[in-house]
Amino acid sequence: MDGTAAGGAQTQMESRQVKASEMARDPSPLRVSGWRDTLHDEIGKRFTEATGISVEYERGETGERLSSALANKGDPRVDVTLTTTHVGRLYISAGLFEKLDPAKIGNVNQLRPEAIRSPYHIGLWSYIYTIAYLPERTPFPLTKWADLWDPRLKRMIAMPDFDPSHVITVSALLSGGDEFQWKRGIPRLLALKPNIAAFFDTDAQSQDLFKSGEAPVQILLSVNAHKTGKGRIRAQTINPADAGGIAGIDTLGVMAGTRRRDAAYQFVDIALSRAVQEDLARTLKVGPMNLNAAVPAELEGRPGILTTPDDWKKHAYVLDDEQRAKSLPEWKDWFNANIVK
Repeated sequence: MDGTAAGGAQTQMESRQVKASEMARDPSPLRVSGWRDTLHDEIGKRFTEATGISVEYERGETGERLSSALANKGDPRVDVTLTTTHVGRLYISAGLFEKLDPAKIGNVNQLRPEAIRSPYHIGLWSYIYTIAYLPERTPFPLTKWADLWDPRLKRMIAMPDFDPSHVITVSALLSGGDEFQWKRGIPRLLALKPNIAAFFDTDAQSQDLFKSGEAPVQILLSVNAHKTGKGRIRAQTINPADAGGIAGIDTLGVMAGTRRRDAAYQFVDIALSRAVQEDLARTLKVGPMNLNAAVPAELEGRPGILTTPDDWKKHAYVLDDEQRAKSLPEWKDWFNANIVK
């Protein structure tokens, strides 16, 4: 290494030491908003070990946390927020996320393209909405979305009622449309009603519907479907062959106006590191966003464990974030009025 390079490396090291020293002098904790204990178990502990800074968490439903952020715009109560990629667009449009500085996120160059959701928020992990079913209680093996309309599944299907994006998009795709032309799928959505047995808004309700046999076929998040392999409920989860699973990506953003900017960026960087990404994949059964992160052998190829470009192409349909965020209120209103009721 020549003198110039050595001097540059020393300067960078000194800069990092100064920033670490600055963060250490501020005794206040980093404040992180999310809804998963994993934020502490897999990320927060490593962050505290690396920086000496403790972490406090704001937990709550996605909409509640967005409302809190809007009420405190300009003087945020949190420094980093975990939310879904489409709700992240609402944070962005309201000026709640700052534009990210890639130079402060060392692991950004190790991320798959799908992780870069916008200049303001970045993907932490992935999963899909898909079909899970109990083989012993279902009249035939399910392999594709179109199977949901089979008359043999009359009053056997359950799905969440809090976000109908998945079934609305699938119905549109199978009808020659997409999330921009969702109304093309309305006849198909109405035709599905005889097969719907119930709706749920919590994981516990979904599990109860499986246990009772009231709804042996469900539209589920892959992370929740994989949990059914534990205990006496053993649901079969599929990669739908006709339109792919509806991809979900949960993202991190740095709050505009945070007083712990350097610490916030370090938290994001640690969350995207190979080691943490491997921990997240193993514990949550999600797809890692770090290209160098490995998943346990028993998870390879399972629905929602998206690890290669081919996985994303074949097994995931990624909705346009902005369109989903803009359309979701209309979708909910239509779905509740015409399907749930």
